[in-house]
Amino acid sequence: MSTYVFGPVPSRRLGRSLGIDLVPFKTCTYDCLYCQLGRTTCKTVERKEWVPLDPVVNELEKRLDSRPDYITLSGSGEPTLFSRLDELVARIKAITSIPVAVLTNGSLLGNRDVQRQLSRVDLVIPSLDAGGEALFRLVNCPHESLTFEGVLAGLVSFRRRFAGQYCLEVFMLAAYTTSEAERAAIQRCIDLIKPDRVQLNTVTRPPADGCATAVSRERLEAIAAEFSPPAEVIADLRGDLPAVVEGTDVEPILALLRRRPCTVEDIARGLSIAPPTVAKQMEALQAQHLVEPCWNAGNLYYRSASSPAP
Repeated sequence: MSTYVFGPVPSRRLGRSLGIDLVPFKTCTYDCLYCQLGRTTCKTVERKEWVPLDPVVNELEKRLDSRPDYITLSGSGEPTLFSRLDELVARIKAITSIPVAVLTNGSLLGNRDVQRQLSRVDLVIPSLDAGGEALFRLVNCPHESLTFEGVLAGLVSFRRRFAGQYCLEVFMLAAYTTSEAERAAIQRCIDLIKPDRVQLNTVTRPPADGCATAVSRERLEAIAAEFSPPAEVIADLRGDLPAVVEGTDVEPILALLRRRPCTVEDIARGLSIAPPTVAKQMEALQAQHLVEPCWNAGNLYYRSASSPAP
């Protein structure tokens, strides 16, 4: 059973992403309205060894034969809260040439220790969900010690020190971040940060708060074209499935669903299982009350029955 390593997960940006969980479930600096994992249960800015390093590396070594495109520090909370990032990255680099990515809300990138510890990763994807303090408070619900200007300064400072790829994700919420004034404010932030790329995202899985609603694909495309340079709209991963393995163990499926709600297609792509096999497993797992269905924007997702309801 995997405790800290999950996937590979089908990622819209990273192909097959083998995830590493570095904090307990929903330990985060934010409590975002749109989070697919539900509400934050431990809102903190304390950096420490939340999970033991050696078992994390041991689990990872056993999963490298899954041939992921990226090893991704992400999971159930904010990965930069883990205080031994530099040691983890060094040990990953010692056992594999697979590139390392970090998915972060960006709140701690102004911390010099965090900047130093992430210096050897290949790709960092921080988020920016607002252009000012008021919307930052409303959408991200940050820890009381964090301010928008402080977070923005950290995003700028990290960009100047980081030699790897830096991709800024802007999460768009209908009726929140789509106004002309807010888009202009976000553009000013992008001009300061100077990321390699800007990607637009929106609600695609059941969010923590029902008021967090998606922006249509057409609207996202129009907004993306207005940014300078033009932003990229992140599309759901599509295409051929990887080679299918015969049969399946339900534990990898459950481990995946503990981290994020998934469709049958998501599970099939991420774990190289035929979709009909996944569908049969979902039926059996529902009967055992181990997973439960949930709907978002007309799409059927499954989540672990042990995960908090959104």
